[in-house]
Amino acid sequence: MRTTPLAVGLALTAILVSGCAQSEPASSDGSTDPEATSGAQPTASPTVTASTFLPPGEGTGAITYDETAVPPGATSDVQVREQEGGTYVQFTGTGLEPDREFGAHVHTRPCGEEPGDAGPHYQNEADPAATEDEPSSDPEYANPENEVWLDFVTDESGNAYSTATVDWEFREGEARSLVLHEHHTSTEPGEAGTAGDRLACVSIDF
Repeated sequence: MRTTPLAVGLALTAILVSGCAQSEPASSDGSTDPEATSGAQPTASPTVTASTFLPPGEGTGAITYDETAVPPGATSDVQVREQEGGTYVQFTGTGLEPDREFGAHVHTRPCGEEPGDAGPHYQNEADPAATEDEPSSDPEYANPENEVWLDFVTDESGNAYSTATVDWEFREGEARSLVLHEHHTSTEPGEAGTAGDRLACVSIDF
């Protein structure tokens, strides 16, 4: 993983966002994000992680498991701001498969050779019924208020931009990656939080 200095990361994000076919910023459910469009984003200095996706074994920071959906050379830029007990997360991607939907969530472990290495979703309030083999799928816990969801749709050039804001901060060392999934996230009981196969993963110390 390559973490840019703050000034470089912010400049990179500005360039990437300007190239997203002028699509409006999207929230975690794919809709227009009022916070992003109004400019009322948190003002605290962000942590910036910029990465390039590579196949397993060729890199450790950002890994693609599906080279059609996330081709090698596609990029990820993630910014995280914590302020007054809340957290704002922004994802910008380039070079992804054009005109398709993705799910995206913060997970508990760093990326690894296998898609499952990133572990389950990070939850602010952990589902007491969840286990290693049966991750949480209860809408009471698997929801965008208790987890960080960054679902998005790419434009015709494969660019994407998504944000999520929650009213809590990550516990130190317990949120370690952002995983891209094959479709938008379900909210139905028994399937809540699921979004299909894991297509790619970015290791981040949230």
